[in-house]
Amino acid sequence: MRTAKLGELEVSRIGLGAMGMSHGYTGAGSDDAESIRTIHRAIDLGVTLIDTAEIYGPYSNEELVGRALEGRRDRVVVATKFGLIAHGGAGPWHRDSSPDNIRTAVEGSLKRLGTDHIDLYYQHRVDPETPIEDTMGALAELVEQGKIRYIGLSEAWTGTIRRAHAVHPVTALQSEYSLWTRDQEQILPVLRELGIGLVPYSPLGHGFLTGALRTPADIEKLDDSDFRKTNPRFTGENFQRNVRLADQVQDIADQVGATPAQVALAWLLTKGDDVAPIPGTKRVARVEENTAADGVTLTPDQIATLDALPVAEGGHHTDEQMQMIER
Repeated sequence: MRTAKLGELEVSRIGLGAMGMSHGYTGAGSDDAESIRTIHRAIDLGVTLIDTAEIYGPYSNEELVGRALEGRRDRVVVATKFGLIAHGGAGPWHRDSSPDNIRTAVEGSLKRLGTDHIDLYYQHRVDPETPIEDTMGALAELVEQGKIRYIGLSEAWTGTIRRAHAVHPVTALQSEYSLWTRDQEQILPVLRELGIGLVPYSPLGHGFLTGALRTPADIEKLDDSDFRKTNPRFTGENFQRNVRLADQVQDIADQVGATPAQVALAWLLTKGDDVAPIPGTKRVARVEENTAADGVTLTPDQIATLDALPVAEGGHHTDEQMQMIER
């Protein structure tokens, strides 16, 4: 597989998001053996970027990734995240990027992942109570200690990124970016000015762009724990409008002789060699499909058609979740 550059860090230009193996989606945590086979297959196919976070589970996803990487650790770039668990007592889903919390979080992640260093360590969400300069200072100390190699941010916006980068180089920004979530295009020039790579999560629109969910009945079949049941893009009239967008992706897929998922990923790959999407899956067949997008070529006309697609109807997170995203 071809590679992308995130700052000075070289990775496969298609990575693997491990979250759904343990958290957030229907069937999460139901078949760890298949999830581990999926990670192994991804590595065999040339995927070198594996993404997780302490909040996924919480904790169980890092443990799963750690088990899967036994004997394979030197073949991958391990990325994980801190800052959505306050270890001082408030617990999960409380933002805390204070230096003390970071020091606690990194030790836990290292243990669960079964490694002596994390390759790419992201602040999961910006903490309004902790100056980003304090957060980056603590992370810089971890770099000096060899516990982490590179620093990333997730869902941060321009001002925070510039302030963070002034303290220590930021290697990558991980944010939602796909055919139906385009706001990251506003920030790409800043990232390139600073030499920061972009790692799009949910590059397949939480599965919508694959064409697998086409009727309200498909949504009803999802587990109640599946966050898509409350996602504005998967409900009501928004859902029906967004099916039409997925149909247009399918039209291009038919022209190319590929799947809609492969087209959605191939479109992202046209955005630069500093963009490395991390489609998530817990199945071997899907990781084979996704990684094959590396070989899909879109014509200029097809790219222009996809560029011109409207943004999906509805917010890409609930109002409560959007409060944690800088814009």
